Amino acid sequence: MPDTPEAGPAETIVAFDFGLRRIGVAVGQNITGSASPLGIVSNDESGPDHARISRLLDEWRPARLVVGMPAHTDGSPSEMQVPVKAFIKELTRYELPIDVVDERYTSIEAKAVLKKARAAGSRGRLSREMIDSAAAVFIAERYFASQRR
Repeated sequence: MPDTPEAGPAETIVAFDFGLRRIGVAVGQNITGSASPLGIVSNDESGPDHARISRLLDEWRPARLVVGMPAHTDGSPSEMQVPVKAFIKELTRYELPIDVVDERYTSIEAKAVLKKARAAGSRGRLSREMIDSAAAVFIAERYFASQRR
């Protein structure tokens, strides 16, 4: 039987699905390649709720942060990249490595999965907060998939 390749050290990440009003957040672990929703961080004219981000980072102690980068369906840059890049710059205050992954379709995928769970009776009413946090789960899982390639 061939040897199992080393999985490497365990690494926790916190992933963000940036939005102008809400930022979806998820925590993930590279050994399993899976993530769980953590809810949202509010975002308004004064900027993201960095007190909440700090609490989440203190609680989960991630090795890195992952941010979804929006693009149009053809892969060309989206106008949302400007505020996302500003958010990434703000995240440098936490002195953690930051990776970016393509977030195309994550909100659509998240909404579809949550609707399916609701139809099966395991979820109640869908909120925008649930969708944003679930989109962050997809961002984390895309990051892990890209690391396995």
